[in-house]
Amino acid sequence: MSSSPASPPPSRSAPPPLISDPASFRALMSRLETEPLIALDTEAASFHRYRDRVYLLQISSRNDTYLVDPLAVPDLPGLGLVLANPEVEVVFHDADYDLRLLQREFDFRASRLFDTRIAAQFLNEPGIGLAALLEKYFGVKLDKRFQRADWSARPISPPMLAYAAEDTRSLPALRDLLREALDRRGRLTWVEEECDLLTRVRWPEPVAPEAAAMAAKGIRTLKPRALAVFREVYVWRDRTAEAMDRAPFRVMGTDVIFSVAGRQPATAAELSAIPGIGKETMERRGAEILAAVRRGLEVPESALPRFERSPRYRPDPAFDGRLERLKATRATLAARLDLQPGVLAPNWMLEAVARAAPSNRNDLARIEGVRRWQVETVGDELIAALASPPK
Repeated sequence: MSSSPASPPPSRSAPPPLISDPASFRALMSRLETEPLIALDTEAASFHRYRDRVYLLQISSRNDTYLVDPLAVPDLPGLGLVLANPEVEVVFHDADYDLRLLQREFDFRASRLFDTRIAAQFLNEPGIGLAALLEKYFGVKLDKRFQRADWSARPISPPMLAYAAEDTRSLPALRDLLREALDRRGRLTWVEEECDLLTRVRWPEPVAPEAAAMAAKGIRTLKPRALAVFREVYVWRDRTAEAMDRAPFRVMGTDVIFSVAGRQPATAAELSAIPGIGKETMERRGAEILAAVRRGLEVPESALPRFERSPRYRPDPAFDGRLERLKATRATLAARLDLQPGVLAPNWMLEAVARAAPSNRNDLARIEGVRRWQVETVGDELIAALASPPK
């Protein structure tokens, strides 16, 4: 393990300068090519914008922190090569979304990474958020004012930049402490396997708004006619949000769409009486919403959306018994290993194991999603639980 600093670099009252030109960014990439370890974070704006993207990039070496404006440095030239270099370890905290965003927007993929959130999970830290970890290990208190700030707005204020810099400034030192603790407990290879799997994540394929509407939580409570209205208003909201580049819930909350689908207003007065439909929405979008309601009401009876009846559940006592024994075994193992049960083996994995009913380690390892460290650490106990005779 590389030598670790006794403490993280001191915080600055003023943020690092913001790199906002391609030449300066290329010079930064040249410096980072020789760094064995860098920490990385991104600031996005999904709370504000329809299509999320990287609006600020934070990079720290062990001694320096840099802030980059991706809007002023198109394509972030050279960063992809640094991330893909197996000689450079890239440290994130909760890397999943950052990696997906970097892959979709720039087609960047990390080759070797360490996620301090995953490390904290495998150490069973009581708080696995970055703020909790930095306060516990370094006494650093992160300012939470800007967690939902609009990072797409320009210029970015100095307090926001100072806040962003703290997200990576201490990550190298935190990585060292957590990595050493994992090594002492024999769990470093577990986390390395989990981090290696993260290098393969990709942004999910887009879902058409019509399909997304039919997957909304609580949608199955609606009758077919109300469902048609819900779908039309939902699609209207999505297309309006896209045109405005605004987060859909900022155009209309999904709970309000449910209310519109239930009441099916025909006039402006009826629409304005629905909670959540404010004066500004009525003035700017009232006619459009009423038109969407009419489209839903005009769908022919034969074309109304309906859900297929779910297949009738057929009890499988053998499967249920195996799953129950696996969960009981997981609870015992989790207590013994001082891990959260969902970290040791999530429910979906136990269900897959119960369904496949492997009789040896090789069969267990072939089940999709089962990790090597799980096979080696608790595989024998899980297989024994499957073989136990039902009570």
